[in-house]
Amino acid sequence: MKLFQFFNPKRNKFSYKCPCCGQVYDEMPLCFGGEYPDYYFSVPPEERATRIELTESLCVVDEEHFFHRGRITIPIHDHSEDLIFNVWTSISKENFAIRNSMWNDPERVHNKPYFGWLQTLVPTYGNTLNLKTQAREQEIGLIPSIEIIEENHPLTLDQRNGISLVTATKKVEAILREYHNPDN
Repeated sequence: MKLFQFFNPKRNKFSYKCPCCGQVYDEMPLCFGGEYPDYYFSVPPEERATRIELTESLCVVDEEHFFHRGRITIPIHDHSEDLIFNVWTSISKENFAIRNSMWNDPERVHNKPYFGWLQTLVPTYGNTLNLKTQAREQEIGLIPSIEIIEENHPLTLDQRNGISLVTATKKVEAILREYHNPDN
């Protein structure tokens, strides 16, 4: 497999060229994410303004379905950075209230993990909707770390065991291909 990287002497580091469109990135993109929880799309577009409250990291649908944004990290063994997916998970009403009350409290990192269900389709991992998750609070300014706890799912295994740079590159290229050619 050919890694589409080349050395850029002006920046004194490797750049990444997308194999499907030719766009050059300063480095291979390793962070991807969805703007909305999947449940958002169950509400007709003309009703979203009245039924959904949405911020960058929190979402409430019909005042009874609660979601928050978090980060899944997949370690890359032979690379200095990780593959990251910013995702949405469900959260109970009670835990949602705790998150809001402790939003600016540095002690939030000591909270117990919040159970939830994954509400984002994570590219290259098949159907990831409703996988079991645990969200762990991070320091102020960071979204929670999401741990997939669904037994034997490829996303669980990759998060736990890590992946090679070759595997990460294949995943990135598949994601970019889908992004640049969504109808194919």
